[in-house]
Amino acid sequence: MSSSLLSTEISDPVNARILAISEDRIAGFHEDPFAEIARLSELPIETVIDRLRAMLEAGVVRRIRQTLMATNLAPGALVAWRVPTERLDAAFDYLDAEDPFSGHVVIRSTDAETQGSVYRLWTTLKVPQGFSMQKHCELLAERIGADTYRVMPAKCLFALGVGHLRRRGMEPGSRSEEPGEVLDTNLVELSALEWRVLATLKRELAPAEVRAEPWRGRADEAGIPYDEFLRVARGLSERRVIGRFSSFLEHVKPSPAGERATRYNALFHWRVPEGRELDAGREVGRHHILTHAYWREGGEEFANVNIMAVAHGTEKDVMLAHKAAIDRHLEEAGIPVFYTNVFWGGRSRIKPSEVLPEEYEAWLRRTGVDPDAMRAR
Repeated sequence: MSSSLLSTEISDPVNARILAISEDRIAGFHEDPFAEIARLSELPIETVIDRLRAMLEAGVVRRIRQTLMATNLAPGALVAWRVPTERLDAAFDYLDAEDPFSGHVVIRSTDAETQGSVYRLWTTLKVPQGFSMQKHCELLAERIGADTYRVMPAKCLFALGVGHLRRRGMEPGSRSEEPGEVLDTNLVELSALEWRVLATLKRELAPAEVRAEPWRGRADEAGIPYDEFLRVARGLSERRVIGRFSSFLEHVKPSPAGERATRYNALFHWRVPEGRELDAGREVGRHHILTHAYWREGGEEFANVNIMAVAHGTEKDVMLAHKAAIDRHLEEAGIPVFYTNVFWGGRSRIKPSEVLPEEYEAWLRRTGVDPDAMRAR
């Protein structure tokens, strides 16, 4: 059937069934990820391919790609920037359009003036191996006119998954029986062949590539025999360098019919006692509503918070109810919370951060910077 004749709305029962799996349920590397989506959703593979291709062409799904565990491939951090109000939008535009290493770019606000609320611009940042995070931030601060910034690397992760559609209607307090898994952020060294496969693998799929065995074309493009390409990709997956095969919904703009996947993007902050960060993170990580949960050090700028988490939803009061349920759970678990806050997302742009060292060198040269001046010492 022509893609133009297929429903592309996320409320369509068939689409919802596919997206409940394809958003964040295909972990690791699969030779034929669409066959795996079909198997888990109990739908014909032709239906899965046709519907995902149609949603991608319509912009309801903004990208389909093999994700990487980027925290293990390049030093990364959440960065909060203090930028004068009159320069805020221009700074957002620069980081969105001109810096491939800044991923999520979000203008945030708080419900009341609090410690840290002057930091309105937030980004995730990856700086490829061999180069300096501090030097990159200094370069960006000069270019966007930031007064100052706070760099907050993740010491470890407790939750990582998207699944916006699956989280719709979720009851506040819904959580797993087991504590959240602790995922480390140790860097992995790769061979030249592994980087070559990874570079080809990670690029988002074009609509024409939404088909059975999509990696055959990528192997040809890389000039690597298909069996060898699969062998290397499976090895990367076993080393936990590969994340998920994911369909990312457009959750900033409404669909052509006016549907939204999410409306509110909340960044939760907690300060728990020093030495209890892992305990608190694992308890926070139980909660199904969270797409991300980390141990990050906010420093004095953010009242010394050390646990952060992100949740998305369509109603603000429901988001606050989820936050209150997590707060109660921490209290019941015997973990004191000295301070907490919520930063709400406004204008935002979500894009994958580039992690390839050669791309970083090329970007520096294009923008008039000597790569040697940016190396980590």
